[in-house]
Amino acid sequence: MATTKTTPKPTKRATTGGSAPKGFTAEEKAAMRERVRELKAEAVKADGEAEAIAAIAKMQEPDRAIAKRLHTLIKAAAPGLAAKTWYGMPAYTKDGDVICYFQNAGKFKVRYQTLGFSDKAQIDDGAMWPIQYALSKLTATEEAKITALVKKAVR
Repeated sequence: MATTKTTPKPTKRATTGGSAPKGFTAEEKAAMRERVRELKAEAVKADGEAEAIAAIAKMQEPDRAIAKRLHTLIKAAAPGLAAKTWYGMPAYTKDGDVICYFQNAGKFKVRYQTLGFSDKAQIDDGAMWPIQYALSKLTATEEAKITALVKKAVR
């Protein structure tokens, strides 16, 4: 008895609303291009601090004001962190690992800025803890919280 070989038919992708997935947004594509540029700059030992400051300078207000203040707070709280850009955003590293980063609202057209921490940050608190914080403005209260978080992240 001879066996016949069948060719599997491609599966159809189920979508909602009858439209195909859109893929990456223009902002996401730009962030990926920026990351490629950053990797090339790192390979030639570019000045990460200057890159981060230039990224902050390109931001629109109020993003720029918050990013400048955040940069100052992070550098004061953890002088050992090195500044650089990460997907076009200011980021702060320890031993080459991103510890925290700032995402400006204008970059992805969202309503607030974000301070985020990577898995390399030592901010664990029990079995569950936040790793991103929305920022709409910086008061003394928020600045104190950020300073404490950054110090904890690098302990």
